[in-house]
Amino acid sequence: MKIALYFGSFNPVHNGHLIIANHVAQMEDLNEVWFVVSPQNPFKKENQLLNANHRLQMIRIAIENESKIKASNVEFKLPTPSYTVNTLIYLKELYPKNEFVIVLGSDGFQNISKWKNIDFIIENYEFYIYQRPGFEIVNSLQARIRILDSPQILISATYIRKLLSANKSISFLVPEAVKEEIEKNKYYLSKSENPSQE
Repeated sequence: MKIALYFGSFNPVHNGHLIIANHVAQMEDLNEVWFVVSPQNPFKKENQLLNANHRLQMIRIAIENESKIKASNVEFKLPTPSYTVNTLIYLKELYPKNEFVIVLGSDGFQNISKWKNIDFIIENYEFYIYQRPGFEIVNSLQARIRILDSPQILISATYIRKLLSANKSISFLVPEAVKEEIEKNKYYLSKSENPSQE
């Protein structure tokens, strides 16, 4: 099987993430797309992240009826912070017959030179790059890349969290079932009001 790995914090997952995943899932050379939830991205502050299990559950709710899109907790079994190279090696050990590619926005692709063991990743994996407005795709490390003709989405998880913390609506930014899950559990309020965020 050929599987596209879509790494991220997904804090929370939103319609922009899902549109990209759906676009990638339609590609004829791919069997599945996996949302790989990172418990702790080395480039992000831990205190800004909702509990990883809550983030994973929201993805599962969002993709409940999708056959080619999966949610993966593989990084929950690995040391934090979550380095992509460790996950790739672990997945190859678990699924030696599978081929994996990496789905990445053009904003994240600008920073791959900072990734741990990036030379190993470039040598062994292909990147499927989707355009993020304002971030040019510059392949300075000569990675194997495939530029996706996907919609350009301006939604950000940061914006959604700001709306929630201000008690404003996030309708149409996330699936309705995810919105209900967030509201039911009072996610992304201040920490004093929401101990589950710690």
